Amino acid sequence: MLVIEDLKVKLGDKEILKHIDLKIKRGETHILFGPNGSGKTSLLMTIMGYPQYEVVAGKIFFKGQDITHMSINERARLGIGMSYQRPPSIKGLKTRQMIQICSNNEVDVDDLAERINFSDFLKRDINVGFSGGEIKRSELLQLMAQDPDFLLFDEPESGVDMENISLIGNTINHLLQHDLHSTPDKSKKQIIKERTKMGLIITHTGIILDYVTADKGQVLYDGILACSSNPSEIFKQIKEMGYEECIQCVT
Repeated sequence: MLVIEDLKVKLGDKEILKHIDLKIKRGETHILFGPNGSGKTSLLMTIMGYPQYEVVAGKIFFKGQDITHMSINERARLGIGMSYQRPPSIKGLKTRQMIQICSNNEVDVDDLAERINFSDFLKRDINVGFSGGEIKRSELLQLMAQDPDFLLFDEPESGVDMENISLIGNTINHLLQHDLHSTPDKSKKQIIKERTKMGLIITHTGIILDYVTADKGQVLYDGILACSSNPSEIFKQIKEMGYEECIQCVT
């Protein structure tokens, strides 16, 4: 579903992604670790298509299409959605209007909002005066309305209090279809529902691992993907030994 080949990216005069090769298959969720300034957010913004992140080499393919130079709106229509670490506040645009835009007026806004205890915020301007947890729920509500095939999350735990973290974690789990389960058919045989959604999640705290069973972990260090392994094992090694030791496991 997503294939990145030898990607190199500049922001202004600085090369921020030096050599990125990444494949995420249909139904997979990957966790992205890395110290501050390593290029994690830049990678997500590049995948999403922000023009200030200039691709100077390499290709990005999604659903078999070359999206390297597609605009943000074209990528969104193709099925890519993103939850930002610090999304902007938008005065004059109501949350309800934003959800209607995200869904093309094809969802029950009140039903979606009720699922994440956000009904009281629908009449308020997007993110204006919201707490950290409320901003994250606003972001998740927009993604629920968009229903993309590939979801990008930039530090979903950031700025979230304990009251909201469980709701946010479980909602992400649902968006990525990790709560799918077997259901019996009429012949009493078990039908395994197949996950189709893909995810790439940046985390510093590792809290998201309590809610999402990710398929693979990646470490981004100094603009290079330096490690690929079980995300829980990677996080354990980072906590015990730091990133410098972790990048020894180049694969």
